[in-house]
Amino acid sequence: MKDYPYLYETHLHTAQGSACARNRGGEMARACKEAGYTGIIVTDHNWGGNTAVNRHLPWKDWVNEFTKGYEDAKRVGDAVGLDVFFGYEAGYLGTEFLIYGVDKDFMLAHEELRTSTVKRQYELIHGAGGMVVHAHPFREEYYIPKIRLYPEYVDAVEGVNATHSNPKSRAHHDKAFDDKAVDYARQYKIPMTAGSDIHWTDLFGGGMAFKRKLASIQDFIKAVLDGEDYLLTNGESWFAKDGRKIEDGYFNER
Repeated sequence: MKDYPYLYETHLHTAQGSACARNRGGEMARACKEAGYTGIIVTDHNWGGNTAVNRHLPWKDWVNEFTKGYEDAKRVGDAVGLDVFFGYEAGYLGTEFLIYGVDKDFMLAHEELRTSTVKRQYELIHGAGGMVVHAHPFREEYYIPKIRLYPEYVDAVEGVNATHSNPKSRAHHDKAFDDKAVDYARQYKIPMTAGSDIHWTDLFGGGMAFKRKLASIQDFIKAVLDGEDYLLTNGESWFAKDGRKIEDGYFNER
């Protein structure tokens, strides 16, 4: 979209942090730069999800290992001109949240994250100026025993997840998951985000497009929470920030 030239991947995994990923952070960063992204947010699975790091390590060692995927991506991103921001994906018995706006030092100082409830997680992340996004809230998979919704403990909802609707996806492919997420966000008047949930360099092209270049992860959070104008995409279709699909330059009712 020519009026929204700055595209950001908000949901990306690396092999160093996520056991389900195939490519290292540097490889992911280079692929995203070549695909035309302005920036990416690395969101590897934490101890509550499909992490690649031994859950039984002492906390400091775990955090140091966990952040290597981001650090690898950041090194390459700095070299090739791609903005790389830190985040992670927190898991609670299959329910997952994208955490933005905290860093390695924050994690090192807050070992209680490891045993926090969803409510306590929200309090900790908010206390640090971060943002909690419910990732793919209506996905149905064997590792998700039930759909759990926490509108009071999230700041935004991932309304568009490219694995659900992009034709290249070979996992979790069901557009209804996104349709339900969009309806849910609208019902509770919660902002929406979009990402590819990508695990290897065969990219989908999903994410969020802005009219301006974002300065930092905090700038991203502010843009979402303040209602700045942006678009959502699954890499094939474009949507307004309220989930309405854009067709021939116009929004349809959906």
